[in-house]
Amino acid sequence: MRVLGAGLIVMGVLTAGCGGADTGANVAKPQLDQAAVLRQAQAAKAAKVAAAVKVKANELGQIPVIMFHRVIDKPTTQDDRTPQQFRSDLERMAKDGYVPITAAEFVTGKIDIPAGKHAVVLTFDDSSPSQLSMDELGQLKPDTAVAILQDVARQNPGFRPVATFYVTRDMFGKTTPEEQSQMLLWLKQNGFDIGNHTRDHLNLLGKPQKAVMAEIAAGQRLITDLEGAAPITLALPYGNQPRKKDWAANGKNGTTVYKHAGVFLAGYTPAPAPYNKNFDALGIPRIRAMDKKGDCSQFCSTAWFDWLKSNPDQRYTSDGDPNTVAFPKFKAPFLRKAFAQRALPY
Repeated sequence: MRVLGAGLIVMGVLTAGCGGADTGANVAKPQLDQAAVLRQAQAAKAAKVAAAVKVKANELGQIPVIMFHRVIDKPTTQDDRTPQQFRSDLERMAKDGYVPITAAEFVTGKIDIPAGKHAVVLTFDDSSPSQLSMDELGQLKPDTAVAILQDVARQNPGFRPVATFYVTRDMFGKTTPEEQSQMLLWLKQNGFDIGNHTRDHLNLLGKPQKAVMAEIAAGQRLITDLEGAAPITLALPYGNQPRKKDWAANGKNGTTVYKHAGVFLAGYTPAPAPYNKNFDALGIPRIRAMDKKGDCSQFCSTAWFDWLKSNPDQRYTSDGDPNTVAFPKFKAPFLRKAFAQRALPY
């Protein structure tokens, strides 16, 4: 019994010793792993900073939001563009290193474009047949805006054929719900974004709250009844804000509740990036697509693209990583707090 007991004691000591050795190893190993992980994280961040420096990334810079209407052979208003003018607009953007994103991607900060490229938002108001028309087999008609956009994208790899269409009850000239649904579904299936432009394109300026919300809610029902998904953004008819700006962003009419992450105006400057403190989700400026004539010698698309090219430090330039917001350190005061975790100053 004594021997057995002693044996047990010895075995107990040996077992305890082995256990103690294992415990020490287990403590040391995680410490080593944590150090390695820390070094890897530091190296990865250094690489990201180097990449941002290389392309002079500025994701707090300005983004042009271009406003198009009809694309027709014989313009009758200053907002019309000919097919050739529209093609030239897009080719100029591609040449200058712009990559289209949707309005929804823009307002939610989900911008994913290659390093060194610049974001641009293409928007189309009023759902004209000149923007989107198809034959009975679903083939795009030539010289419509979407057909030209896709053609330019094919000729310029990396130039995304995406845009946002702010639709009204005109719905690309279609009259039956089935035909209208066809158009919206085609747009969605091909990567396009659909936004609210109200149902009847009525001026909301000075109208009472109930009337404003009724018209905006009607625009949402028009879209959701045909396509299913509620629009993320709204473009105000004529660019006119209601008496209280937040009526356009959030409201209710009957059983319809709308909530827009961004509200777009009609002019007349580039917009701050969504990561910038100056970004106003309730009043995002757009730029009319026009050449340098009259007032447009300074405030329309051709003039602004010229200005941004001459002032490259002012425009949005991507670092290529959608999970970071890269910018020169001295711009740090302009970063919105909501994106502080993604900040990559250099």
